[in-house]
Amino acid sequence: MNFSSKILEEAVNQVSQLPGIGKRTALRLVLHLMRQPADQTDVLAQALINMRHDLKFCLNCHNVSDVDVCEICASHNRDKTIVCVVEDIRDVMAIENTSQYRGLYHVLGGKISPMDGIGPQDLNIKSLVNRIKSDGVQELIFALSPTIEGDTTNFYIFKQLDGLEVNTSTIARGIAVGDELEFADEVTLGRSILHRVPYENSLKN
Repeated sequence: MNFSSKILEEAVNQVSQLPGIGKRTALRLVLHLMRQPADQTDVLAQALINMRHDLKFCLNCHNVSDVDVCEICASHNRDKTIVCVVEDIRDVMAIENTSQYRGLYHVLGGKISPMDGIGPQDLNIKSLVNRIKSDGVQELIFALSPTIEGDTTNFYIFKQLDGLEVNTSTIARGIAVGDELEFADEVTLGRSILHRVPYENSLKN
């Protein structure tokens, strides 16, 4: 792809680094921004700068937040005895959209995947165990996507809870095996949360 401007070429190269964005799509987006009023592009650029430099991760659950403790963890209307374990922030958003769950969350930041070089030490598992030990958590809901990596992560965490007085459950498998949680429709996901089953039962299937 030949460019008559080094500035345009650099903008396209940077945008094309985003997931799912090729050079042609990047060029189309950059040309669109060029046609917009300058102040509108400045607002977009500032929003990205603010996101990169000012966005925080909740000290309790590792969800994204504007402050040290996210709104969900700080809310007096949430059931703090129940913690739902999810892979990333998109899963928190998906479950919140169902309006069926009123407990807290714990964002792992991924799943155990030896093929990708991701081990337990790379995830927020240690802080989860510490929360269970110190925060009076009575139930842990495993809500990772029903994939091999998700099941492996569930089982690893389950073994780390040995000797701790906490009930474990997993969302009902109304979600097809191999599906990603974030793509499940809200009704199915909501019912999976409501009709969760003891985690030990899922090990027998």
